[in-house]
Amino acid sequence: MSGISARLGLALGDFRLDAALDVPGRGVTALFGHSGSGKTSLLRCIAGLERAPGGYLAVNGEIWQDDRQGIFQPIHRRPLGYVFQEASLFSHLSVRRNLEYGWKRIPKAGRQVGFDQAAELLGIGQLLDRSPARLSGGERQRVAIARALLTSPRLLLMDEPLAALDLASKGEILPYLERLHDDLSIPILYVSHSPDEVARLADFMVLMEKGKTIASGPIHEMLTRLDLPLAHGDEAGVVVDTVIGEHDQAFHLSRLDFSGGSISVAQQPYALGHAMRLRIHARDVSLALERHGDSSILNILPARVVEIVEENPAQVMLRLDAGGIPLLARITRKSCALLELQPGMAVFAQVKSVALLG
Repeated sequence: MSGISARLGLALGDFRLDAALDVPGRGVTALFGHSGSGKTSLLRCIAGLERAPGGYLAVNGEIWQDDRQGIFQPIHRRPLGYVFQEASLFSHLSVRRNLEYGWKRIPKAGRQVGFDQAAELLGIGQLLDRSPARLSGGERQRVAIARALLTSPRLLLMDEPLAALDLASKGEILPYLERLHDDLSIPILYVSHSPDEVARLADFMVLMEKGKTIASGPIHEMLTRLDLPLAHGDEAGVVVDTVIGEHDQAFHLSRLDFSGGSISVAQQPYALGHAMRLRIHARDVSLALERHGDSSILNILPARVVEIVEENPAQVMLRLDAGGIPLLARITRKSCALLELQPGMAVFAQVKSVALLG
């Protein structure tokens, strides 16, 4: 049976974890929530570092814990990789020997990821003969991820792997994490409290609060559910999966196509058909009842109002449907009243800017 299913409870002093999890058995699932929401505790229970009494855990058909049947696989018998905030490399070993540490312990017949493949995926081939002391923070973390992959895990756990890195190092490592998503079938549980990381990497999201899993679903749906805190606040927005449809050489723009229309962005150095993910913030979407040709805004998408929720006395949040793609728009209550907006109305969403997520 495909998928990861867990029912795990644990008491840690005054904190209580009571989590239920049913997520896809491939791709990246983000465990998202504020600090103290229970993300790391849940990950430790899944790894077997903590035992959740009465718990249940199945990973793509393999039972790792079922206390009703007396089953509990200790961590050394769970085929998983674990990447922590700190790389924790063996300082006395070279990068190559760090990687070989786990790889050589896997029988040849059981190796799902090759040594050269892991080095290439993480871009560390030129680092193999260095010592960890001569690596940057981003390089150390890439080595740590490669080391975890070389244990040929059936599940990869990543506990805020970018939290200890500066902005430049995060920018360095994110493209490599995207390659893991695109090139490997290993399911990844990715702990984060960064909306940008989650928007860029995740396919599926589990929202945690006070030790409980309060909602879960595909990333596109979770970010636009107006009953959840994700769809409110300054960072509220959506992710849109697009492909490059055209390069406008005259104006140095690229047209990105999706089912709801197209978006023009600064010219991209990729071939036609290359997949790109966008982040569109609610604060960057304005609305009109007619398509205007006398505006500097190039990105105008026909849409339909699905839902309107009051954010505060001055503003409302609207959920829109643009050809099957959900969008969010934050506008003033006065604008909403002047346009007489109601669910079901046809509008034009004017997108002022987008963030390219890769």
